[in-house]
Amino acid sequence: MRTLRFLLEKEFRQIFRNPAILRIMFLMPAIQLIVLPMAADYEVKNVNVAIVDQDHSPYSRQLISMIDGSPYFRLNKLSGSFQDALDEVEADHADLVLQIPRGFERDLVRNNEAELFMAVNAINGVKANLGSAYLSQSIRNFNNQIRTEWIQFPRFFPQPRIEVVPNVWFNPHLSYPLFMVPGILTILLTMVGGFLAALNIVVEKEIGTIEQLNVTPLRKSQVILGKLIPFWLLGFVVLTVGLIISFIVYGIIPVGPLIVIYAFAGVFLLAVLGFGLLISTFVDTQQQAMLVGFFFMLIFILMSGLYTPIESMPDWAQVMTRFNPVTYFVSVMRMVVIKGSGFRDLGMQFGSMAVLALVLNSVAIWNYRKRG
Repeated sequence: MRTLRFLLEKEFRQIFRNPAILRIMFLMPAIQLIVLPMAADYEVKNVNVAIVDQDHSPYSRQLISMIDGSPYFRLNKLSGSFQDALDEVEADHADLVLQIPRGFERDLVRNNEAELFMAVNAINGVKANLGSAYLSQSIRNFNNQIRTEWIQFPRFFPQPRIEVVPNVWFNPHLSYPLFMVPGILTILLTMVGGFLAALNIVVEKEIGTIEQLNVTPLRKSQVILGKLIPFWLLGFVVLTVGLIISFIVYGIIPVGPLIVIYAFAGVFLLAVLGFGLLISTFVDTQQQAMLVGFFFMLIFILMSGLYTPIESMPDWAQVMTRFNPVTYFVSVMRMVVIKGSGFRDLGMQFGSMAVLALVLNSVAIWNYRKRG
């Protein structure tokens, strides 16, 4: 036990002697946590629209005015030729083309229906899907507005109206930072813990001090613990700094108890650090550790449910997310911060994370080659 204490003291000294490690652990997550939620936004705005008005009627002008007044659209060009609008798409100046054909108002009044044509630039699939959905909604709003006006005329029979009043729970204002900041904080904690742990033993190999560890009376489990505990403790510091930044910059206060976040973070850090240490037992250089770590981190992030819902993934991908520790922490952070969940609600996540932590650290200990 005394030898393990000396090893921990040596690890802490090594960490605090290297200013680059401290910058990576504290400065980098702070900057990313401030910048990323402001820059990365699911909401698509300023979609460039080219409108071809071949009707030039009061109703067509009313529709154009409604689209132009929306914050989601930017009227790029208004012309009478579809080819001119298509040229705007080919020049990447327009994302959508809306064609209002001749007789639009006449057909709408006489036949109670009219056709519109929409062309979508799908080079950017996300922007195309959301932009076309926004434009379709604007057209439906225009249609409802026109029908409401018609109901006042005696020659039209009144139609029953169904009013939908949404009741949004947990995030009533649909705040994007409230949804994304907890997940981004999870990713930053994962990157700091995983990468630094992966580099830890590799640095010892490159500078030759690993041989001195190998001839000590420490067991393999003690060596791994000596490498894991310092970063495990510093991980809580990074989490605390992230929560403080979330409060100061975005005004985010967890609805649930902070003790749940820290308790799960403790188990999560054991799993992530164990995975990083496992990587370090397979590679011999820092470059190899960074490449292997980046490979797995990219998979962890993209399949964590942070950017895309897990339910929308294929079945095989949903099975893979069960072995992704980041998936559980992203879910727990959102449930505690937004919903106010407690220990009773998160039993499955705690159990799954504990199993992952036990397996990853056991394999890291077993795979560590200690000679001496």
